[in-house]
Amino acid sequence: MLPEARGPLSEAVLDSLRRDERGDFPELPVTGDADPFGEDLQLALHVCYELHYQGLPGVDPEWEWDPELLRLRGAMERVFLAGLRAHTAGGEDVRGELDELLVEPIDGTGISHFLAEQGEWWHMREYLTLRSIYHLKEADPHAWVIPRLRGRAKAALVAVEFDEFGGGRAERLHSRLYADLMDAAGLDSGYLHYLDQAPGCMLAVVNLMSLFGLHRRLRGALVGHFAAAEITTAPSAMRMEKALNRLAAPDACKLFFTEHIEADAVHEQVMRHDVIGGLLADEPELAADVVFGIQATNLVEARFATHVLSAWHSGRSSLRS
Repeated sequence: MLPEARGPLSEAVLDSLRRDERGDFPELPVTGDADPFGEDLQLALHVCYELHYQGLPGVDPEWEWDPELLRLRGAMERVFLAGLRAHTAGGEDVRGELDELLVEPIDGTGISHFLAEQGEWWHMREYLTLRSIYHLKEADPHAWVIPRLRGRAKAALVAVEFDEFGGGRAERLHSRLYADLMDAAGLDSGYLHYLDQAPGCMLAVVNLMSLFGLHRRLRGALVGHFAAAEITTAPSAMRMEKALNRLAAPDACKLFFTEHIEADAVHEQVMRHDVIGGLLADEPELAADVVFGIQATNLVEARFATHVLSAWHSGRSSLRS
């Protein structure tokens, strides 16, 4: 099923995609007043981007390159990008941004800290549900950047992606490991099964990757995003394993995280020295884009964590009802 609309933008996109034939697209001026992180714009973007991945049920594949839909998507992307840039500091100090990612706070307050120390099983299942929007496609958005790199950066990024895609073994695909985790937790592992329950802040996490990946001019930002994800995953995965052990979860729930503890510790070095190092050796002018990618990743992840933890601390679900 296609998701339910969350406002005029997503309603226009979804209504058009449901038509048997493509035709005139409704005029929907996207102005600077649109909320760049709002439910409506983020869902509309997510639906547009999904046409480039596994498609949508009952939707004509020709919509992927429909010029009018791309026009609307471009307008929404400009709003999203403007919001990201308005809430990030910018700069060109790539080393400083990377070094900051390596510092683990003594008294961390993120979602993985909450789950490791006090989370209940319903919190864990809810978190797994939300992150499925990301992890069931995990490595796919980063693959867009491969033909846009060259030399050392390309070779190193492909090596990291090879691990993400299971080293050539379908059962070891990280997205497959996450599906197995969901099955073991009693959740539905269907691709985008929980899209309607995912709030806009979760969609923004995935949309950020798609935005960076689908635009060659943002290749530096995607590399920055990928580096930020790889550097911060291993410590978080250790806390998730601790949480699952404390909750006496089935062993099948843990493999996804234990795999990331080992793999991403190696990936961190490769991303820092070979991917980013190689990219900036070839194209030093992309330093500001790499910094932007790191900062934008931190921004959308922080917004997501704030939403989830605010709900949990109030005794509420963070899912959309």
